[in-house]
Amino acid sequence: MKVGVPTEIKTDEYRVALTPAGARELAEAGHSVVVQAGAGLGSAIADADYISQGAQILPDAESVFAESDMIVKVKEPQPVEVALLEPRHILFTYLHLAPDPDLTQGLMKSGATCIAYETVEDRDGRLPLLAPMSEVAGKIATQAGAFMLEKPLGGRGILLGGVPGVAAGKVLVIGGGVVGTNAAIIALGMQAETYVFDRNIDRLRALEIELNGAASTCYASTLEIEQMLPQADMVIGAVLVHGARAPHVITRKQLALMKPGAVLVDVSIDQGGCFETSRPTTHSDPTYEIDGVIHYCVANMPGAVPITSTYALTNATMPYMLKLATIGIQQALAGDPGFMAGLNIAAGKITYEPVARDQGLDYTSPQEALASLL
Repeated sequence: MKVGVPTEIKTDEYRVALTPAGARELAEAGHSVVVQAGAGLGSAIADADYISQGAQILPDAESVFAESDMIVKVKEPQPVEVALLEPRHILFTYLHLAPDPDLTQGLMKSGATCIAYETVEDRDGRLPLLAPMSEVAGKIATQAGAFMLEKPLGGRGILLGGVPGVAAGKVLVIGGGVVGTNAAIIALGMQAETYVFDRNIDRLRALEIELNGAASTCYASTLEIEQMLPQADMVIGAVLVHGARAPHVITRKQLALMKPGAVLVDVSIDQGGCFETSRPTTHSDPTYEIDGVIHYCVANMPGAVPITSTYALTNATMPYMLKLATIGIQQALAGDPGFMAGLNIAAGKITYEPVARDQGLDYTSPQEALASLL
């Protein structure tokens, strides 16, 4: 199989979908790798690094798409990339389709077979290809939020950890999964007073152990969150419903409960955002203010640390890429139900039920859609 790696073109995106080590793995398995010139520069990877590991460099995205059977990316394809997809292509990337009906329609019309990193599951129902970026995003969320609390950035003007004689800031983390856990770890490392909310009691019990009892764990009822909002200096939204739109855990009305200059960080923004007032922002223009509350809703937070993120992502995706390239999509997915869960679009049909439900479209089982490709 020929695997293509285009340059990411989403605003402020510096990651790349494959490292030279990944190119080497594919080449040694007998596959061809083509990489767009300069694709790795944002992650400090030169074209020569790919060439030395058996990859070929092509001048532009058009060449990469034309030459490849499988396209591997980091972010969802932009409109000019969707236009390059053909029914023969396998697209393997983060898609986050639920809040993006235009992208969904574009991919359906392309006829390409589209597998989303974020809905691939392992045997325990976890999300192994989302996890590394969730770890990065969780840590960045607290780091970025702490910066935005500084007065010149529009924040309240407090230091999260406080100093002797001055109390630490309060951080509320809503969602106790991978993002929330990592956000809490950094908040605690900054010596903030940290609260983690979740609706799963077993998860809260596990967090008590994982965080050594240093954070307060709270059941995420609407009332409990509402009662804590007046005390919060920073709220990190880390709510995930597999492949579906994120629910709103803070409404516009509830912003009035918060302190002027408090910061909301919405890590769920890729799935539509978990605050009613959230809208996607970029690293170049990361924040906006509503009712005195600063919103940080960057849609590709891990893109700010591309060297860390690129290598973490390839480490996770490489076994799946190899499986697709070596035994083909039919066998790769049929033999692994968790991998099959990653299939979002095939044969022009939506094959991931939460996306179909959120967009009011017809759902086709992935098995049925794949069978029609034979």
